[in-house]
This record gives sequence, C-alpha cells and structure tokens, in this order.
Amino acid sequence: MNQITVNTSRPYDILIGEGLLGRTGEYVRRVSKCRKAAVITDDIVASYYLDEVEASLKREGLETCAHVFPNGEASKRHATLLDVYEFLTQNQLTRSDLIVALGGGVVGDLAGFAAATYLRGIDFVQIPTTFLAQIDSSVGGKTAVDTPHGKNLVGAFHQPILVLCDLDALSTLPEENFKDGVGEAIKYGMIKDARLFELLRSGACKEHLLDVVTTCIDIKRAVVENDELDRGERMLLNFGHTVGHAVENYMGYQLTHGKCVGVGMAVISKAAAEAGIGDREVYTAVVEALKAYDMPYALDIDYDAALNACLSDKKRDKDEIRCILIRKIGEGYVYTMKASDFKPFALKGVK
Repeated sequence: MNQITVNTSRPYDILIGEGLLGRTGEYVRRVSKCRKAAVITDDIVASYYLDEVEASLKREGLETCAHVFPNGEASKRHATLLDVYEFLTQNQLTRSDLIVALGGGVVGDLAGFAAATYLRGIDFVQIPTTFLAQIDSSVGGKTAVDTPHGKNLVGAFHQPILVLCDLDALSTLPEENFKDGVGEAIKYGMIKDARLFELLRSGACKEHLLDVVTTCIDIKRAVVENDELDRGERMLLNFGHTVGHAVENYMGYQLTHGKCVGVGMAVISKAAAEAGIGDREVYTAVVEALKAYDMPYALDIDYDAALNACLSDKKRDKDEIRCILIRKIGEGYVYTMKASDFKPFALKGVK
C-alpha cells in the first residue's frame, strides 16, 4: 500500500492499494471520533460495495445510514443535493459526525458539496471507486454541482479528512468508464511528467496501475499544496477542460467527462499549433495516446455552438480566459487571452 499526505490547510492522507474497502471503519477511526457515518453513493456502486463499507464501519462501533441516488452526471444537480440535505437532517447528523462519499466523481463532488455546506461544514471521507475519481476528483477539495449553464458552476473548496483508493474497486469498472480515467492520466503526463505520458502512450496503463494512480495523485498533491484555492498553478490541471466541459455540456453529458477532456486536449493542442504558439508534435502525441486506448480525439459536432459554453467557464476572469497549453511534453503553462478571442482560437483546432 502507498500513502501520500496532502499538506493543505487541513492535512490528510491518501491510501492507495488493495483491500481497503473492507477496512474502511478501521481507517476512519484513525482520523475521526464521530458517532455516526452517513454513506452517500449511487445505485450502481451501492450494489457492489455499500454492504461491505457499512459492515466495516459498524465493526468499529459507528452508527451508519445510507442515501442512494441514480448514477450519472444528470444527478449532479441541486434537486439531488436537496434530497441529500433532507436525508442528513432526518438522520440527525451533527457537526461531529461525517459523510462518506462512496463512488465516482459525481458522488464525490455532490457528497463533498453537501459536507461543505450542511451545518456550515462537516467532515467527509472520499472513497473513489472509479479510475478518474481516484487520480483526480477525489483529491484537492473541489466540490460542486452542475447548473443548466455549465459543469461545476456552484461549489466550494472543502478538503476531505481521508481518501481511500482501493484498486480492487477498478475490477468492476466497465472498460468505457476506465477510459475516462485514462483521459485525466494523459493530462497529468502532459502538464507535469513526460515519463508518465510515455508509459500511457505505450498503452500499458493497466499493467502499471499502482504506479499510474500513485504518480497522478502525487502530481496533484504538489500542485494543490502550492495553490489550494485555484488561483495560479492549479489551473494547469484544467488542460483540455475548457473545451472539454463545453463539449460535455453541449452533448447533454452523453459523452463522459474523461473522453470530453481527451477531445479538449486534442482540440486545444491543434489550435495552439495552428496559431503558431504551440508545437504540432504535442498535438500528435496527444492523439497517439488517445488512440492507444481507442478514445475519441475529434467529434462530428457543431463546435461553433458547443464552444459558446466557454463564456461561462470558471476559468474566465472579467474579459479574459485562461487557457492551458503545453510547451513540451511534461511542461504545461497558463496562456491568457481575451474571452472574445477564445472561441475563434479554439475553432482552429477543429478544422
């Protein structure tokens, strides 16, 4: 088992290995004296792991309750959040209790936002069960829900007190869902780690899963420690996301997040090359890595309409938008342009 400590405003440990789900209660007891644990999960994850996690918590003397909502991005909205608040209230959770977010990115984001706002903030534990959530969304304290105007537009920074990344949970993950995590892993290699990128480009992600998960988390740890509230270096983690979120929203979340990020990385890298501010070899490398996992890098959609959503992107500041580009593999940087120039710039990447 690997352990990484994230030294943010409230430090916490991330445990990475096998067999962690069945020891959830033991690990929770090491960091919390809570009386009650409210497990929030979705219907698919509940069918696999809810009983095991609750049994583990109960063995350590915790009272448990569980709230299960329909899986999918469509549930990451205020209506579901209100249902969670009602559940927490009915079960009389106090500020000394905690929430356990058991699931992928949707569960983690929504349960984390509930933890950030219920009673003005209570503790929560992240137990990510998807590849994408383990390497990305469960780490760093970003929590949010979507609105009709875009992804993650309403949220809060709220660090977990513990993250458990059980690699065994990935064994039940459908291949298409696993590819979502690959998209984010490629992002990490592109912005910070050429060795990781080359491993991924070779198509050998699954053969080196512990290494990949640990490396991605450690990259994010370092970035988050330097910029907890996303005002500087942490923006690098959004490589491919401005276009990716726009495409995701335009397609009604029918194409999953990691695949949209993959498309976003390809589009923005090609746009940079076409505009003379990027290296075409970066675009070629992104495409090769995506192809190694049979992931899309271009879509037959109306990008002109899709990119309108970029004007509502969180990375916009007044009349500017911060775009993440790649100088060379392993070295990302923030490129700022006028918001009105972003759409014409991005469209260069789809011609």
